[in-house]
Amino acid sequence: MKALIESIVTPLVDQPEDIVVTETEEDAKIVYHLSVNQDDVGKVIGKNGRIAKAIRTVVYAAKSDSNKRIYLDIM
Repeated sequence: MKALIESIVTPLVDQPEDIVVTETEEDAKIVYHLSVNQDDVGKVIGKNGRIAKAIRTVVYAAKSDSNKRIYLDIM
């Protein structure tokens, strides 16, 4: 899942070397924390959050067979 998030975000940013995806697993959910360079945050979020919503939609659709919910947190 980390590779999927990175492959989606890499073409959007100017500094792809600053992309960091971390995973936190809890009882009923898995949270992916995406952090990018401060200058690229707006590009990842997009106007009115449209790009962020689209990224979340793809990640949620590609979730594994586990019963845990998946969340994407953009920092």
